[in-house]
Amino acid sequence: MEFRQFKYVLKVAEERNFSTAAKKLYISQPSLSQFIQKVEEKVGAPLFDRSVSPLKLTYIGSLYVDNARAIMDLQAQFEQRVDDTLNVKQGRVTIGSSPFRSAYLLARVLPLFREKHPQIDVILQEDNTHNLEDRVLHGLTDLSLSLMPINEALFDYDTLFEERMLLAVPPGHPIAQQWGLRAGDHSYTPQVPLQAFNETPFIQMNKGHKLHNMLQKLCEKSGFSPNVVLETESMTTAQALAGAGLGAALLPETLVYADHFEKEPCYCRLDSNPGRTVVVVYRKGRYLSRATRAFVQTLKEYVQQHIQ
Repeated sequence: MEFRQFKYVLKVAEERNFSTAAKKLYISQPSLSQFIQKVEEKVGAPLFDRSVSPLKLTYIGSLYVDNARAIMDLQAQFEQRVDDTLNVKQGRVTIGSSPFRSAYLLARVLPLFREKHPQIDVILQEDNTHNLEDRVLHGLTDLSLSLMPINEALFDYDTLFEERMLLAVPPGHPIAQQWGLRAGDHSYTPQVPLQAFNETPFIQMNKGHKLHNMLQKLCEKSGFSPNVVLETESMTTAQALAGAGLGAALLPETLVYADHFEKEPCYCRLDSNPGRTVVVVYRKGRYLSRATRAFVQTLKEYVQQHIQ
């Protein structure tokens, strides 16, 4: 089997569309379709169900993709070991991060890393937390920034820092008036029982975010289900909508201190003092290259000096 056919099949499986995959592989769509058909002839069964849109992997296709990812991951680890041993290449590290972490953490860490290791190439892949862990698991990234809890049977990890959560509240909310909360002021964040918001509309993160489950569990512990009026992929959007009066949103303090809008929400802490642990994760047992280890060291040094 050729690595090129693995690459082509994996790209079609990722994009679930021949035309989109062809564009990203820089080949024509008919050429890609013919190539996949030849692979299917060799396998003896179709890899994709073409009767549905978007494309869907068949059972055989799923087996093929799992094996292709495993083989390409082994090849990548071999190349990293050779590179580290011979020190011929300059090195490369592929980092998985959410857009939020990229903007408020990596934007500060990567320039420091580039200054220390100008010879190392950095590739950044952005996604939500759930997909970032999946990328690490399948060898698509060397490491990903994630949040506890993680599956410790599948991942090794290093703890970076603890992150306090705040509730963003519309300025016109009765609780904001009762407690004297001021829009945009994060210096005064009194501790308010979450039960006091049981009739408040909530803006919630999509299910791909661990923050989605965190809000659900906190509300359940307080004896109610949140009245979710909107779900979003972006914490920045949730923050802006809270400021505009649409509803309350559970947000990390890191975001609150960084973002400023024309109409800002008020902020308060919750009686249960919720927080989350930010970690850098790697697939258990996977070889970490010198470049990867160097980046993790720079990341941890920055966190120790500026966040903890």
